[in-house]
Amino acid sequence: MKNNIRTLICTLTVLLCCIPAVFADEGTHHLVNQTLPLWSIIPFVGMLLSIAIIPLVKPDWWGKNMLLVALGWSLVFLVPFAIAYGLSEAWFRLLESVLLDYIPFIVLLFGLFAAAGGIAVKGTLAGTTRVNAALLFIGTILASWIGTTGAAMVMIRPLIRANEWRKYKVHIVVFFIFLVANIGGCLTPLGDPPLFMGFQRGVPFTWTFNLFPILVFNMILLFALFYFIDRHYYKKELAEGRYPIDELAEEVREPIRIEGLYNFIFIFMIIIGVVANGVLPKMIPAFADGAGIPVFDEIIFPYATLVEIIIILAASFLSLKMTKQSTRELNSFSHAPILEVAKLFIGIFITMIPALIFLKTHGAELGLNQPWQMFWAAGALSSFLDNTPTYLVFLQTAGALGATSGIATTVGTVAVPMLEAISAGAVFMGANTYIGNAPNFMVKSIAEENGIKMPSFFGYMGWSCAILIPTFIIDMLVFFL
Repeated sequence: MKNNIRTLICTLTVLLCCIPAVFADEGTHHLVNQTLPLWSIIPFVGMLLSIAIIPLVKPDWWGKNMLLVALGWSLVFLVPFAIAYGLSEAWFRLLESVLLDYIPFIVLLFGLFAAAGGIAVKGTLAGTTRVNAALLFIGTILASWIGTTGAAMVMIRPLIRANEWRKYKVHIVVFFIFLVANIGGCLTPLGDPPLFMGFQRGVPFTWTFNLFPILVFNMILLFALFYFIDRHYYKKELAEGRYPIDELAEEVREPIRIEGLYNFIFIFMIIIGVVANGVLPKMIPAFADGAGIPVFDEIIFPYATLVEIIIILAASFLSLKMTKQSTRELNSFSHAPILEVAKLFIGIFITMIPALIFLKTHGAELGLNQPWQMFWAAGALSSFLDNTPTYLVFLQTAGALGATSGIATTVGTVAVPMLEAISAGAVFMGANTYIGNAPNFMVKSIAEENGIKMPSFFGYMGWSCAILIPTFIIDMLVFFL
């Protein structure tokens, strides 16, 4: 596989270098925005279909070659783009996506994955409906304060261990993705990256508390549904002769305790790094106005982002160095899940470049002037695109509507109902697919590492369409009409 990847990268480099270089400038960028054909999103669609179909048809091949597939679809987009608009413009768009979006994204995920993987809940946790609901509730509350990725990585392994005795447990992980990896992150800018981007653009830190009624409403709906589904499967387990430990013998119970608690310090360091990225430009002139390291053309790697990355990597290193191996073994910790996410999302980030260009160029022409429209538009696209740029596009669109009252942001005044709709859509509907939010894929990968046969890409969408879409329709009727 390494030889295949090396060959593919060399081919990409040779082909790009053979294309006449046309120095990128503002006029070229504008030309791309106005003339990029709709069919340029085909590689992105191909990337999504690959994720959905190949694991079903050739699971072993997919496990060994997913990076090759991601780089292949990237090549299918980049080469025609470079031929049409010039090498420099292709290089500009590639660096913009990889340096400014993908690297901070994957570094943050890696940091939270490493630190949270050093926290292990030890003791007897019986996967009864009550215990499962309690673990889901704790994770949902944590998500707004340590991020959906942090909460998911802290809570998924205890939940899996609690339900080792069960045969029917896929629904538990699916609801975990719904609640902990997505919906629970809506209360603060620390919960989910789109909300943090809003904070950077002038949305007050505590404004997101406005989403509390929607969060509580959705939690009531989803936890009630989870109770009846899990209770059904729990009774089925008992009828087939499988019992949780606490119903077998009192003497085999082990008291609950947490190992690696000091890793919360490293998670806190990561949060400080994320907050510093937004605060430093406002507090220190040397970091203001996008100051940073010139890379290519107009691309500047911000000093604030560099500080964030250094802090996160330092926290990751300390966590990996200081956490006892036995603690990570208790979590069945390995780097496979984060590597899988890194391989797939490099292809997603590169191939979605034209889709984001279309949104940025034509977003204001979509005629979205009602909260319910913003809720569904931001949510539907966040289900398949990265929800952070999608949020920013619709925030900019809402800011251009000319609201006279609401939240003053750097992109204009945004009416409160519109901002609530964009925020809820981007955060909540990331749960609609495995690729809607990065923790989704990480949770899936960890579950499969522990022997849980998770639904396919479309199988998972079956769950989300059956459970989440009706929930979001109710949200629209209650909150956004």
